[in-house]
Amino acid sequence: FFLQMAISNIRYGEGVTKEIGMDLQNLGARRVCLMTDKNLSKLPPVNAVLNSLAKHGINFQMYDNVRVEPTDQSFLDAIQFAKKGEFDAYVAVGGGSVIDTCKAANLYAASPSSEFLDYVNAPIGKGKPVTVPLKPLIAVPTTSGTGSETTGVAIFDFKELKVKTGIASRAIKPTLGIIDPLHTLSMPERIVANSGFDVLCHALESYTALPYNQRSPCPPNPIARPAYQGSNPVSDVWALHALRIVAKYLKRAIRNPEDLEARANMHLASAFAGIGFGNAGVHLCHGMSYPISGLVKTYKPKDYNVDHSLVPHGLSVVLTSPAVFAFTAQIHPERHLEAAEILGADIRTARIKDAGLILADTLRKFLFDLNVDDGLAAIGYSKADIPALVKGTLPQERVTKLSPRPQTEEDLSALFEASMKLY
Repeated sequence: FFLQMAISNIRYGEGVTKEIGMDLQNLGARRVCLMTDKNLSKLPPVNAVLNSLAKHGINFQMYDNVRVEPTDQSFLDAIQFAKKGEFDAYVAVGGGSVIDTCKAANLYAASPSSEFLDYVNAPIGKGKPVTVPLKPLIAVPTTSGTGSETTGVAIFDFKELKVKTGIASRAIKPTLGIIDPLHTLSMPERIVANSGFDVLCHALESYTALPYNQRSPCPPNPIARPAYQGSNPVSDVWALHALRIVAKYLKRAIRNPEDLEARANMHLASAFAGIGFGNAGVHLCHGMSYPISGLVKTYKPKDYNVDHSLVPHGLSVVLTSPAVFAFTAQIHPERHLEAAEILGADIRTARIKDAGLILADTLRKFLFDLNVDDGLAAIGYSKADIPALVKGTLPQERVTKLSPRPQTEEDLSALFEASMKLY
């Protein structure tokens, strides 16, 4: 039972993006790949990066074809671009979709003889350890959500199986995360909300995950130690701190696009929660969210300028949170109660055995105040979809096994059913 803490370098401050050209110069980068998506390519964050690259004479090629909520096909397209370009450094400007796509492009360009499924998480892929050296990657997050700038995880929709999966390895962690709160000012309201819900669940799930010293067996070699190790004393600090910031600033950040203090704090909270869950892991909200995203029918969220149906990741994660924490609270109820208190519950007269219900009610109220769709039914699912949702959750063992309470297929069915309506 050992714990390994891995984290990217992080640089923070308003306007700090202007240093990126110098960073690339310092790395001696001659051919840089700049990745972003079509919407962002016209917005101030990308502009700030382009200005810095121009000012310092950095030779780059731009790839702006990243898909929001990427698929295996969209990853392969970016990988193709990276292989052709023979780049010696990467810059990702965007939300989790862009940063994750760039991590995958960097990995497979560095390992050109590998098959795509070689590094994809088992049981869907082979989950091989990464032993090739990768090129430096600088991540510039523009949302306050995934914390992808600090983690070794890249998530995508595996179209054929209609399920999300990913690649998890410390080796794909960005070299540097540039956290510039000015970039959060271009986020529309629902994107602030949904990415904020991802931070909320990252913090709650990593704090309540199975403790690292209860996981077995210990890997025979440190290279096999998973990125997600279970709750632990180092991640706990980051998770709780992120949760306090969410409680204080998320509503403000959503309601007022000019509130730089709230948006800057949420931008930091995203990285803090990333440091926590990037080492502790997440559990059921995330495990169940992958089929919720993967099986989407016609739902198109407000404020997302996309040409395909999608359930934003943070929304797919948070809709099951009341049911999930009511279920997991039997184990470590005191942690669930502490989380409820941070989120505003009065627990002075609370009984420890009610911890799950109290946290679930606190989350429902929080979501109701922020106009979140009323459960899975509101985004197009019905009871008839539950078997498919359960089937899509089963391969997510990388995260579901981190739940403090083991779950049967019947348990998962009941959790999906309880999440059909929230209010």
